[in-house]
Amino acid sequence: MSEQALSLDEIRLRLNELDDKLLQLLSERRSLSIEVAKSKVETAKPVRDATREQQLLVKLITNGREKYQLDAQYITKLFHTIIEDSVLLQQSYLQNLANPQHIRKPLARVAFLGSKGSYSHLASREYFSRRNTELIELNCERFKEVTQTVESGHADYGVLPIENTSSGSINEVYDLLQHTTLYIVGELTLPIEHCLVGTQDIRLEALTTLYSHPQPHQQCSEFLSRLKGVTLKTCASTADAMKKVKALGRSDVAAIGNASSGKLYGLQPIQGNIANQTENHTRFIVVARKAVEVSPQIPAKTTLIMSTSQEAGSLVETLLVLRRYGINMTKLESRPIMGNPWEEMFYVDLEAHLAADNMQEAILELTKLTKHLKVLGCYPSENIKPTQVKLN
Repeated sequence: MSEQALSLDEIRLRLNELDDKLLQLLSERRSLSIEVAKSKVETAKPVRDATREQQLLVKLITNGREKYQLDAQYITKLFHTIIEDSVLLQQSYLQNLANPQHIRKPLARVAFLGSKGSYSHLASREYFSRRNTELIELNCERFKEVTQTVESGHADYGVLPIENTSSGSINEVYDLLQHTTLYIVGELTLPIEHCLVGTQDIRLEALTTLYSHPQPHQQCSEFLSRLKGVTLKTCASTADAMKKVKALGRSDVAAIGNASSGKLYGLQPIQGNIANQTENHTRFIVVARKAVEVSPQIPAKTTLIMSTSQEAGSLVETLLVLRRYGINMTKLESRPIMGNPWEEMFYVDLEAHLAADNMQEAILELTKLTKHLKVLGCYPSENIKPTQVKLN
């Protein structure tokens, strides 16, 4: 006699039980990740071990296929997320040891652009949630107000978008870094999911006005070019754009923003996936009045600003110094020096720890070659690159 089929309610109950077990196992795994970090304090081993990660993934893929009939891509995607979380947990633990003054600060005042629901607000919450830090949120109307709020001591940190994979560098922020006394102490890359939101779901042909920040306008330019007769209006942030649409209460008006943020303002999605690029990410930096100490066991980035002479080949000479010391440059951005026509300041992001011997020697040489050089910060790199394995 065959077993009686489970009812839908029974299946859902079983799924709930399995989900609870998964949560328990993930919690146990996280606890063990911290124990791994503690052992690395004694051995001074780096947080990441690429060989170990590759071996782990290969074993998981093999077992998943042979024992549980699970797809290799499914296993890889799932454990990339788990490994990334483990790495960030261990980095956070080691950073707390390197900066004991932060352990006693479970509450932080954070300044960011826009109101609740802006991308800068979402980035702030994401960054500090990893550190189990509660926030006092200080929304600002301009990027300059963010830096001034931190410089004056009214905020402990500021969160600023620095570049986007679609629209490129955010020049206003780079220009602020040229004059600020603040240091970069962290970074975060946030997926940007632009959506058209409004008071109700309507046809695109019925839209007359669209509100947003200038950056989403650029990042969704291809979609916007197909809208006929629609007036584009700018706001201080995507959150302010959504607040404006909610206040107007008109069906022919919409905003560009995050769908989840739109719900905070009682708005509903009209159309999603409107960005030029499907992989649309914004990199944010976290700034503070004091620099942080970065554990030597953690992958670090160092950001410099420098100006060179006007002689031919001056910039090339500085870049050759980096190559000679084996320092990888991930970003080079030039901005005009205010008040000095035709002169430029260069912003350089390096995959290097400031305290490393090769970096210190490179800084000495660069100081001799440049007219001006300043370290904007050395901070943990939180762009966790997935471990690569071949999928047969």
